[in-house]
Amino acid sequence: MTTPAAFAVLLAPAAFVLVALLALRQPGLRPRLVQRAGAVASVLGMVVAVTAGATAAGNGLVESPTLGVAGLGLSVRLDALSTVMLAMIAVLAAVIVRYSATYLDGDARHGAFLGRLAATIAAVEVLVLAGNLALFALAWIATSLALHRLLVFYPERPRAVVAARKKFVVARIGDALLLGAVVLLHARFGTGNLEELFTAVRAAEPAGWALGATGGAALLLALAAGLKSAQFPTHGWLVEVMETPTPVSALLHAGILNAGPFLVARFAFVVDGADVATTALIVSGGATALFASVVLLTQPAVKVVLGYSSAAHMGFMLLLCGLGAYPAAMLHLVAHSFYKAHAFLSSGSAIDEARAGRVTLPQRLGSPVRVLGSMAVAVAVYASLGLLWGGEQLRDPVLLAIGGMLVLALAQLVAPALDSDGPIAGAARATGLALAVAVAFFVLEAGAHELLYGTVPDLAGRGAVQLGLAAAVLAVFAVVVVLQVLEPARPSSARRRAWAVHLRNGLYANALLDRLVGGLRVPRAAGPRH
Repeated sequence: MTTPAAFAVLLAPAAFVLVALLALRQPGLRPRLVQRAGAVASVLGMVVAVTAGATAAGNGLVESPTLGVAGLGLSVRLDALSTVMLAMIAVLAAVIVRYSATYLDGDARHGAFLGRLAATIAAVEVLVLAGNLALFALAWIATSLALHRLLVFYPERPRAVVAARKKFVVARIGDALLLGAVVLLHARFGTGNLEELFTAVRAAEPAGWALGATGGAALLLALAAGLKSAQFPTHGWLVEVMETPTPVSALLHAGILNAGPFLVARFAFVVDGADVATTALIVSGGATALFASVVLLTQPAVKVVLGYSSAAHMGFMLLLCGLGAYPAAMLHLVAHSFYKAHAFLSSGSAIDEARAGRVTLPQRLGSPVRVLGSMAVAVAVYASLGLLWGGEQLRDPVLLAIGGMLVLALAQLVAPALDSDGPIAGAARATGLALAVAVAFFVLEAGAHELLYGTVPDLAGRGAVQLGLAAAVLAVFAVVVVLQVLEPARPSSARRRAWAVHLRNGLYANALLDRLVGGLRVPRAAGPRH
């Protein structure tokens, strides 16, 4: 369905653009007009999101006409994916804008901050609503540039400037990759309209391992997504941007990082048939998820832990996309966004909460037999639910790989209780919790699949290379999980302490990026700008 009325959804980002313009008039202390306008824009954004979702649910795909030339220009697209993302952004924006109103109260540049925040939110909303290659690319670049202005909001903080510099360089490379993909797709199919493009791709032969126009564009999209989502080894800037105000961290980790997985899901029909692109996603996503999830365990600072956590989650989402499980990846994206926004906005009280909730835990035994027993319990829970769901999860290799990852997660819930000298009731409660988590996963994943049906490709088989890589990733994850579960009961040693130091420094993977972008040259602290 194509209708000019679809342009009305742009009222949401337009309202935040107006807030950014008002901030030019009230950039300083206690900008009451900007605060009120931000509150109105937040409410309007949620109203527009609900209306857009209802429209897409009732009519299926809704598009606007394209305003431009040669098939490139301005158009919006309302489908299940874009409306879910818009609703998520609208809720996050309302919370973060409200939090910023009090968090920076008394700051001499409060109005300027709210204006930059509003401009960034507007760019993200346009990105998820874009229905044309040209608008998508422009919004992608605008999102990054707007975020950069937030990252350097305090230019007198050298570490913030260094991290922003590194992010700027990585982002510009990502922009170039995305623009390259846009050029290849437009040259190959002669249109910038996403629906026409996806229809043409589905009608053509799958790219396979060939690096022609479609395969090359798919690979460029996969690489651009990895750079946007701070994948290894370009992750360093993400854990170094903690000098920025907390609302920026919340918006970055809960919203803007998600642009990587969203890019792959949005262009899933292009990426899914290109083996070279899906393989790149499995390798980079799996490696980053493993690396970041291990390194975060050694970090002493709460926000740095959250930074590595975000990189790991992004890697896992891209891994899921590489396996073709797009609904599961988008479900993970939405859940991670709300979790991470809450984590950052409440990070200041993390120590008080930890002290208040401190309890005496049973002593760990470090028994391999009990750990294997925990694995057996997790397998039993997953297999039982898989059979209740029809058994497909136990037959399809891709679903089995995803199920294996769920089993490892469930085992981590059960093992600390089973591998201890505590009462058997604790192990029973942990098993019940694992069962509840597994049921929630099956139900929510089925709901995500139903919601996104037709918007992303159906789960298709993967080749021997991709399945072999997925099996290797799963095997390494299993080894790491077992070691992590046994770690608390193992005696300390010089070798383990040395490894802890190396891991705390991220295995020094960030040093090369520092040298490449001049991150080791610390700028002189500049005075605050008013």
